[in-house]
Amino acid sequence: MRLLPALAFAALLLDTSPLNAQDLPGDPVAGLEFARQICAECHYVERQWADLYVHEAPSFIDVAENSDHNEMSLRVFFVTPHLTMPNLRLTDEQTDNVISWILSLRED
Repeated sequence: MRLLPALAFAALLLDTSPLNAQDLPGDPVAGLEFARQICAECHYVERQWADLYVHEAPSFIDVAENSDHNEMSLRVFFVTPHLTMPNLRLTDEQTDNVISWILSLRED
């Protein structure tokens, strides 16, 4: 019976179906504000900035449009240390907000 929870978890990680940000916890507007304040130093945050800034870090638009990213994979990303990123400790609410915002950038 332990196999069933493992399979369910694997299905969540592999789910690449389009997500509707309204179905996610969090406030995408608050997520955008967080990204503007904290993330914009390294990532371009808004589509209109794409031609103005060249950053080595991926844009959030690129992250959103990558079909490998879903809610679960982004949650794992935010709690995993990365050598090229500052060690940010987001609250659960901040994480929900940023994920909701990132996934709202997807073009349907």
